[in-house]
Amino acid sequence: MNKTIIFHGGTLVVLGASEQDAFPPPFQWIKGRWRCEGYHYGTLISWLRQQDIRDHVPRWVPLDCLLHETREPHAYQLAALKAWEAASRRGSIVLPTGAGKTFIAIQAISQLNRSSVVVAPTVDLLHQWYARLVNAFATQVGVYYGGEKTVLPLTVTTYHSAGDLLAEYGQQFKLIIFDEVHHLPAPSWGEAALMAPSPARLGLTATYPEEHEQTGERWRVDELVGPIVFLQRLDELVGEQLALYRTQRIRVNLTPAERLCYETDHALSMRFVKERQLQRTHGPHWLRELMRLSAIDREARRAFLARQRVARLLSCCEGKLQALDALLREHAGEQILIFTEYNDLVYRIAQRHLIFPITHETPAAERKHILEGFCEGRYRVIVTSRVLNEGVDVPEAKVAIVLGGTAGAREYIQRLGRILRKHEQRQAVLYEVLARKTTEEGKAHRRRAARKRAEDLNAYQ
Repeated sequence: MNKTIIFHGGTLVVLGASEQDAFPPPFQWIKGRWRCEGYHYGTLISWLRQQDIRDHVPRWVPLDCLLHETREPHAYQLAALKAWEAASRRGSIVLPTGAGKTFIAIQAISQLNRSSVVVAPTVDLLHQWYARLVNAFATQVGVYYGGEKTVLPLTVTTYHSAGDLLAEYGQQFKLIIFDEVHHLPAPSWGEAALMAPSPARLGLTATYPEEHEQTGERWRVDELVGPIVFLQRLDELVGEQLALYRTQRIRVNLTPAERLCYETDHALSMRFVKERQLQRTHGPHWLRELMRLSAIDREARRAFLARQRVARLLSCCEGKLQALDALLREHAGEQILIFTEYNDLVYRIAQRHLIFPITHETPAAERKHILEGFCEGRYRVIVTSRVLNEGVDVPEAKVAIVLGGTAGAREYIQRLGRILRKHEQRQAVLYEVLARKTTEEGKAHRRRAARKRAEDLNAYQ
């Protein structure tokens, strides 16, 4: 009996075979069929041909869309695309924010000329990809998320919805693109890549996940997408393709009352951490363990709440608000982005300075209105929490002010990227306002050390 392989619910299933037939890993005999996860398809194509197994998996079609792209690619963009193609069209491209990763992806879709799906981390980015693809190919683009589920040869979806899309329609896409691929290791989101049979895979990010972010229950990007095929450091692009920039730290003092609250709560929090030896037993994941314990242990709960009070105090201490006042006066008339960690502080600053806030609570239409007004120069300053950290195309602001040092290296790079869009010859500046003699200084130091290690590793590679 002839054997046939099909795609079903995120898996590859062989019909017409018996349990006595020899099938190599990754196939397993499950429910009377030889099966494996969909993502193995690319590596199995040659074996299927050798075994004369009829292949009914692919349902992708030619796009045959003329690319309406007037911009000329930079040399590094062509090199990135060439490296990806040389790696059998599997792997991740790591470029600084603002260096044109979307442009490279569009070129990849055009050259492959087959059905493709783009997976984005947020609805905002989904809409941004939709607009870019429609403009680039002058064709209809499918959208699959929430209440809108239209599947076309060129489709965009979110990580949250990708699992459902790919379980049912995965065989329709030859190329799958994971934007901000550092999100992929998350347990539930990595399963989408596991189900897709797409042989061509492209990951895009400015901040490739570190080793500890791909261990335990989390997926490995190189297994689901492929290895890093091209990497370019920020410093190598600044000046030519990205704006020249400088970073400046501003240190402020806590008031006596703030210092007392800080010392009391910090001591309470860390005493529990040391008594339970969480840093020794859980390493970089000790805070996650503290959060887990806080749900079942009263002392852990007290420690966790104390840590939260410390974070809030540092985010909105009086010295930072005064420093912000001074910076806004210094850069009056310039386009400025202000980043904070908490929504209530966003609204407090917005009211204090009569500027527009953007948080996850901001309706889509209002957010669009604010960003368009910012782009056109009608609004000079925006204050936001974390919703503009990643991917959203913020126009050519050249000043960013970060109130707090709680952000990790990834958020720092993303926020810096918001002001690095090349525009004329103006220098960009990122101000980071820290509270002196607090945990913020330690975080900033560790982040700087981590970035230095990453740069040294990149240089070595």
